[in-house]
Order: sequence, then C-alpha cells, then structure tokens
Amino acid sequence: MKTFKNTIYLALVVGIVGCKDQKKNKTTETETQVQEVMDTSKAPSITLEKLEGSPAYLDAALGMKQPASADIKGVGETSFSFTVENYELGAQTTGDNAEVLANSGKGQHIHFILNNQPYSAHYEPDFKKELPEGVHHLVAFLSRSYHESVKNPNSVVVKKLTVGNNPKDAVGLEMSAPTLIYSRPKGTYSGKDTDNLLLDFFVLNTTLSEEGNKVRATINGQEFMITEWAPQIIKGLPMGEVSIDLALVDDEGDLIPGPFNKVSRTVTLTE
Repeated sequence: MKTFKNTIYLALVVGIVGCKDQKKNKTTETETQVQEVMDTSKAPSITLEKLEGSPAYLDAALGMKQPASADIKGVGETSFSFTVENYELGAQTTGDNAEVLANSGKGQHIHFILNNQPYSAHYEPDFKKELPEGVHHLVAFLSRSYHESVKNPNSVVVKKLTVGNNPKDAVGLEMSAPTLIYSRPKGTYSGKDTDNLLLDFFVLNTTLSEEGNKVRATINGQEFMITEWAPQIIKGLPMGEVSIDLALVDDEGDLIPGPFNKVSRTVTLTE
C-alpha cells in the first residue's frame, strides 16, 4: 500500500514538472519568436550604396552666353544659350549604369535649376524659360543620360539673376556660401526603374568628408550620412510615395545656414 502511494506521488510530481517544462518551453519559444520579429523590424529595408563606373568627363565644360547680363529688365520669356565643350548633348552615356538606372532616351542633357526647385532637362544648348520678377538663383550643370550630374569645376554654371525693374531677393543667398542643390530622384518611377533610384545632388563652395561637412539623407524616415560627394543608389524602396529629405550639415551634425541647405521631395513608385 505504501509503495502504491509512493508511485502515485511520484507520477504527480513528474506530471507537474512536465507541465512546467512544457510551459517553460512554450514561453521560451514565444520569446524567441518575439525576438525574431523585433530583430526583423530593426533590419534596414532601405539601403544606400555608392554608384560607380560612370564615365568621368573630367574635361567637360558648360558656359552661358545668354542672357549676357545677370540684370534682366524684361519679365517673362527669357532666352538662354549655353556653350558645351568636350561633351555631347543628346548622346547616350556609355556603360552599364544606363541599364541599371532610369535612363533618358533623349540622351545627355543640361539640368537647369532655379531656386533649388525641381530641374528642367534640356537636350539642346538654346532654349527659353519663363522668369517672373524677382531674384533667381540659377544652377545649371551637365547630366549623363541617366541623370547623374557631371561633377567637375567647369561642368556647372552658377548665376544670380535679377529680373524686372524692382527685383527683391526673398532668399537672401550669397552665391559664395556653402550650398546644397537637389537633383535626383524626381517624378514617378515604374517597372524595373523602381529597383535602383539615383540619389544625386550638387554641393557648392564646400567639400564633404568624414570629419567635415556632410549630407544627411532621410529616406522614408531612415537616416543615412553621406561623407563623399558621389552619386548613390537607393534600393529596397516600397511601392507608393517615397519621402526624401536632404540636409547639408557640419561636423557636429548641425544644419549649415542657407535657404537651400534643407530640402524635402517626394517621388512615386508604381508597379
């Protein structure tokens, strides 16, 4: 009888311990699953990597013939005429990047930017633009067919244009100050063009480095610090609207004063 009671007691103990072990195992398994979810949520879905392999065009040059004066009396349509040396507008840029990035079938061109607003692309050196009265800060530079800017001291034109009889500079920008000019991405991307988006910009009157000034890029809330003036490829973007914020910052991460040094844009990705 005593042996029978001992057997029942032992069975109860084993059962309780077994239940506790099962509960502990389930708890551990649940904790592991939660940890895996947390780890997955922390993994970056968007990546930024330097674009390489483009023709350098180190001797390409852009100049402006018209308007001959930065003081333009007439308001409205203004004629622009540029000189282009050692660079062919309308030609397709050679290399693999034309297959990787959104590429213009019209070829190489000029990015024409007023007051750091979205650029207009020009495939001929002569064209007309509507200029309202006021002071306008012009930055124009040579662009490859897939919209990567040519970055050399002679590939860009920077002008402060005064238009009308009583122009007022609402921006108050000194053209010799460190300045960030946004270029790409822009507009709507579809199909395979959504896989790789070019992030490109122009910096004036400064350099970028690990220890000095930098460009902080925030893409859909995810932050990247760019320490070299070089084009980047954005990968892993979701379909729909994408927000892109660029800021020119100093070595402490503080915004460098300037009306164009913080810019926000949105682009759209579709299937």
